[in-house]
Amino acid sequence: MTTTDACCGSVAPAVDVAAARDLARTFKALADPTRVQLLSIVTAHEGHEACVCDLTEPVGLSQPTVSHHLKILVEAGLLEREQRGRWAYYRAVPGAVAELADSVATLVPALMPEPAPASA
Repeated sequence: MTTTDACCGSVAPAVDVAAARDLARTFKALADPTRVQLLSIVTAHEGHEACVCDLTEPVGLSQPTVSHHLKILVEAGLLEREQRGRWAYYRAVPGAVAELADSVATLVPALMPEPAPASA
């Protein structure tokens, strides 16, 4: 058998390079447990936004470290930042987590559960 002989046929990429790069950036942002906690805290907070001053105590880190983690979440498109006087406020980007879930479902459709049949 030569290297040009394929046992199973050709394989087409499931996601284009740009989409893969964007997803990888988001996954990388969520690969840190502190950032997962921060995203969860912000989304659970009233109005789905929180001041950085309210985020240091729950994760037990200094304000500069928390700000660094929040910056990565902003760059990944999961949070938005607004400066209000001395403090920065962070808000969940509407639909960002749902979009991420949809992207994962598109990447691995065979691993996603089948929808339940509609009951009559």
